[in-house]
Amino acid sequence: MEKKNKIVMAEKKKKAAPKKKSKAPSRKKSEGNYAKVKKGGGTGKKAGGGMTAKGVAKYRKDNPGSKLKTAVTTPPSKLKKGSKAAKRRKSFCARSKSWTSERGLAARRKWKC
Repeated sequence: MEKKNKIVMAEKKKKAAPKKKSKAPSRKKSEGNYAKVKKGGGTGKKAGGGMTAKGVAKYRKDNPGSKLKTAVTTPPSKLKKGSKAAKRRKSFCARSKSWTSERGLAARRKWKC
């Protein structure tokens, strides 16, 4: 009798509950908010590499409570050392060192890494 109970319990454990969908938007929804990467260099919207200000505004409207911000495009020499923007830029540059795709490299150019 105990063996049957163990088998039944084991079968119940195998059936996992369906995964809940996260509240984050899918990549497809925000796909249009990215600037397209164009060959020939440049920074910002022209070269791609990140969301435009318009794209960020749309994302924040669609996701209340979001703290998404645009890139820190101010030259590092103009940023005050230790300021919030300088720390954000430094953190992004450290995080994105390994990005080798065209879009990743464009993003690093935009942030002046």
